[in-house]
Amino acid sequence: MKTVTIELPADVLLATGQSKEEFIREAKFLLAVKLFELGRLSSGKAAQLCETGRLEFLLAVGLQGIPVADLDDDEMAAEFSDA
Repeated sequence: MKTVTIELPADVLLATGQSKEEFIREAKFLLAVKLFELGRLSSGKAAQLCETGRLEFLLAVGLQGIPVADLDDDEMAAEFSDA
């Protein structure tokens, strides 16, 4: 396990209205979402980053309006041809 330290002014944390633990949990999730969206982390690794299960992560990402699959038209047709 690696540790990354981010310094931020106390008033930033205060402005969020969150506890330190809530802020850390949300920051990890948002970082994981962005790295997943950019294709830099798989859904499994992103879920691991925010300490959740892969399915739970994918559902949460979908609720954020971020596509969880990047299929072109041919891949989409193949995926749903058996449906």
